[in-house]
Amino acid sequence: MAWAIEVSNFTVLYDACVLYPAPLRDLLMHVAVTDLYRAKWTDAIHDEWTRNVLKDRPDLKPEQLQRTRDLMNSHVRDCLVTGYETLINAITLPDSDDRHVLAAAICAGADLIVTFNLKDFPERDLKPYGIEAQHPDDFLTFQLDLAPNIVCAAAKRHRSSLKNPPKDVKEYLATLEAQGLAQTVSSLRRFAELI
Repeated sequence: MAWAIEVSNFTVLYDACVLYPAPLRDLLMHVAVTDLYRAKWTDAIHDEWTRNVLKDRPDLKPEQLQRTRDLMNSHVRDCLVTGYETLINAITLPDSDDRHVLAAAICAGADLIVTFNLKDFPERDLKPYGIEAQHPDDFLTFQLDLAPNIVCAAAKRHRSSLKNPPKDVKEYLATLEAQGLAQTVSSLRRFAELI
């Protein structure tokens, strides 16, 4: 008997700040392909995180990050949000540079914006659209509580993909903790044998 995984309608938009650090971005991508939720972003969000990586990492070439973008876009179904630009000017946020993120979330029918910058997406500005902002640590902890076997399998695939250098479970969890994922790491430690 063939089993089909039903794709969740729960939709999240990744802000650029959660795609900037490679360890967090890669974990979010590995979890996104499980279809626990529908992950979304835009080319403008890609431009923002890649621009910041290139500024901080002059040893990297734009072509390397373009390859990462292409892989992200090809592995997560229906991930790119388009047609949101006309909404930007009608949106009010503390930082006007973040309006494109909320506009894309509205256009995508997102339930959640995953971001480190919670103060830039206050509840009063998101509530009329039925959208919340959530820290990636809270988001991943919730996903782990919801489907521990699926998230642990994604974390295991992520850890196994690390070759230069490879990481044992303890090193892997320390890397995630350094990304601001203390709750997630605390939960993952209970499942260390699965990752």
